[in-house]
Amino acid sequence: MKAWKRILQLSLVFSLLVFLQAQGKHYLAFESPAQLQEYFRWSPDKAPIISAHRGGPMEGYPENCIETFEHALLYAPCLIECDVARSKDSVLVLMHDRTLDRTTTGSGLVSDYTLEELKKLYLKDNQGNITPYRIPTLAEVLDWARGRAIVELDIKGSIAPEEIVAIIREKRALSYTVVITYNIEVAKKYHALEPQLMISASARGIEGAQRLLESGINPSCIIAFVGVYEPEKKVYELLHKNSIMAILGTMGNLDRKAEKHGISVYKKLINNGADILATNNVPLAASILCN
Repeated sequence: MKAWKRILQLSLVFSLLVFLQAQGKHYLAFESPAQLQEYFRWSPDKAPIISAHRGGPMEGYPENCIETFEHALLYAPCLIECDVARSKDSVLVLMHDRTLDRTTTGSGLVSDYTLEELKKLYLKDNQGNITPYRIPTLAEVLDWARGRAIVELDIKGSIAPEEIVAIIREKRALSYTVVITYNIEVAKKYHALEPQLMISASARGIEGAQRLLESGINPSCIIAFVGVYEPEKKVYELLHKNSIMAILGTMGNLDRKAEKHGISVYKKLINNGADILATNNVPLAASILCN
């Protein structure tokens, strides 16, 4: 009887994914942290992955906004990279800058506003246009992402790993959350707090990749960020030897190069060893998945 229930559950999940694809959205759903780890396990036949930097903002769609995340998923099953900050009353919200001026109708420090005050503001797109969209909380994003997407959390300010792990556990989001770290010690702390958590950790150059491999963090829980310029191929080879996927940040110079010369730029980056492209141009980068 249990086997039949399991088959029925999987059938329903498959039917839902087919329906969502038919609706034009590229949703991803995983039932466990182990399934998420397997999704990120490198193998020679794995298709490239697109990471939507700051959620994939475009004209009319501001960064760090749930409506923008949904729009990005029209193009590919993107990883949704977003930025986490803290309000005056200690609520975790999405915001990249320390101040509100560039991306909202408010001004001044994010940390000077309560959540109620932040929720009265409207988000602006990168062209400065005011949109009808509001600042989401991290809790709202984790609720939205369940059954839809993998979120990559870029933690701003002095928010402690304990707090991030606590909300991930509270929302039962381990099966669809990655935490971005910028040094080995912080990565090790997250891994000690929650050994099943997927961690994006820096691996700059051969020495950086070796330090990561020697950190004691389970390689199954690691995605390696190799920088915003192509590393030497030995970095990719070392990571792939340990079944670790490499994220290359194309936001900035590499995206501009692709906008000028076409998707052959992205294809070359993938052929050279990059597995995940963290991009500001989701539509263009996603086109490599169809070619």
